[in-house]
Amino acid sequence: MPQCETKYFESLNYEPGSEIEFPAGLPGFENCRWFLPLDDTARNPVLFLQSLEQPGLCFIMLPVLAIDPTYQLTLTEEDLSALALDATRQPVIGQGVLCFAVVAFGADGVPTANLLAPVVISLKNGKAVQQVRDDAVYGCRHPLSPEQSPCS
Repeated sequence: MPQCETKYFESLNYEPGSEIEFPAGLPGFENCRWFLPLDDTARNPVLFLQSLEQPGLCFIMLPVLAIDPTYQLTLTEEDLSALALDATRQPVIGQGVLCFAVVAFGADGVPTANLLAPVVISLKNGKAVQQVRDDAVYGCRHPLSPEQSPCS
C-alpha cells in the first residue's frame, strides 16, 4: 500500500487509484500534479487536498454548493478536454464531476472561499483542474458564514 508523508497528518497509507491528478498542475504549483483527498466525518463537509509531492502542501476545500447552492459551473473546452469530458455540454456538479472552492484565511483570520477558481474533479478518471473563470460572476474571496466556516 502506498504511503504519503504529510506535515499536518503525519504518515498516511492510501489505496492505489485514490489519487487525484492535475495534468497541468495548479496555478502557482505547476510542478505539483498528484494529490490525495482526505475527508474526516467530524469536519464534514471540509475536504483536505494533500500533495503527494510536497508534504507541507495541503489545501482546505469546501463543496461550492455548500457555499452557494445556485453556483453555475462553466468549463472551457481546454478544461473539458483535460478532464476527458464531453466537449458539447457543461457537466453538472455531482453528476460526473465534483466542484470545490479553496478556503483561505485573511490577516484577520476570517475564512473566505475562492469561487472564481474552483477545483473540478472528474469522477470518471480522477483528473482535476483548477478552473479559472473568465467572468466576474464570482469572486476569489467570498466570505464564509459561521455555518460554512471550516473553523466552526
